[in-house]
Amino acid sequence: MPKHLRLISHKLCPYVQRAVIVAAEKQIPFERVDIDLANKPDWFLAISPTGKVPLLEVTEEDGTKRILFESAVIAEYLDDIGEGTLLASNPLDRARERAWVEFGAQALADLYRLYTARDERAFETERRKLEAKFTRLENEIAGPWFNGDKFGLVDAAWGPVFRYLDVFDWRLGRTLVERTGTVRAWAEALAKRTSVRSAVADDYPERLIDFVVSKNSHLGQQLERHALELA
Repeated sequence: MPKHLRLISHKLCPYVQRAVIVAAEKQIPFERVDIDLANKPDWFLAISPTGKVPLLEVTEEDGTKRILFESAVIAEYLDDIGEGTLLASNPLDRARERAWVEFGAQALADLYRLYTARDERAFETERRKLEAKFTRLENEIAGPWFNGDKFGLVDAAWGPVFRYLDVFDWRLGRTLVERTGTVRAWAEALAKRTSVRSAVADDYPERLIDFVVSKNSHLGQQLERHALELA
């Protein structure tokens, strides 16, 4: 185990949540430092190859500091240094799991385009893309977790995806993107998992709503309008 782990993050970043979930599952202590991505500190830019979060600074026992970036890489590193593993033992099964982790990253990209879409047509395009991804997932989930009884890296990758939709549905009072039966049950199980729930602060829903509203997007306007109706 390294001497110290420092996770550079942002309060709303879904990719950061992936790493936090894995660390919680593996009971790995770390220091979390949230930065403002709209005003990135010079020290962060000096050590980050991409200028993105998450970034993991690993201090080894001899004091050597090394930098890891990209959420999937960080998640696998955390899995490697903790007890047990969140990946399958079979090489083919591990590769399959990594592929579905990447599929989750694509879903996050669709979600970004969904909540920043300026008009209804663009919004509907992204909403349908997400529904198609969920349909593709339907027969891949063993239940209750992706691979059955054992929580794994695919589950950690998809928890932040469904969290977005849970917040939007909560504020709108309706389902924004339909989840099919198995996917819906998986999403509900993820929402109740302690590691997933604790990956964000208690004020996350309000912060996310405010952030999306600030984009003046089609979804942001819906969220703001519904908030006024409730006031």
